[in-house]
Amino acid sequence: MNFLKGTKIYSILTGSCPVCQKESMYTASNPYKLSNTLKMQERCSHCGTKYKIEPSFFYGAMYVSYPVGIAFAVAAFVIANLVFKLNLVATFLVIAGTMILFLPIILRLSRNIWINFFMHYNKEKSIS
Repeated sequence: MNFLKGTKIYSILTGSCPVCQKESMYTASNPYKLSNTLKMQERCSHCGTKYKIEPSFFYGAMYVSYPVGIAFAVAAFVIANLVFKLNLVATFLVIAGTMILFLPIILRLSRNIWINFFMHYNKEKSIS
């Protein structure tokens, strides 16, 4: 995935600092440690970027989580109904299970996308 380094996609998919991309923004790398799913570092120890720009900054991520969740639901529908030819009730159960199973990942992806709207990669900060 190093070929994407320096792009917003790299920061979004890895959860790394959007400015230097040297370290993770999250205290726990595993999103399925549910008590730590959304716990973030205060600042990047490499470049000093403060992640919470203002109080309640990440409330905006809920607006991003809706389309991200829809994308996961559509993918589950396509796989269950169109590929495996399941009936609608079984397809609904697959979609519900997918949403529950991937909730921690959807939450983190939404935060990663949200912060990358406001912060940009800085090559000079990634070197120092």
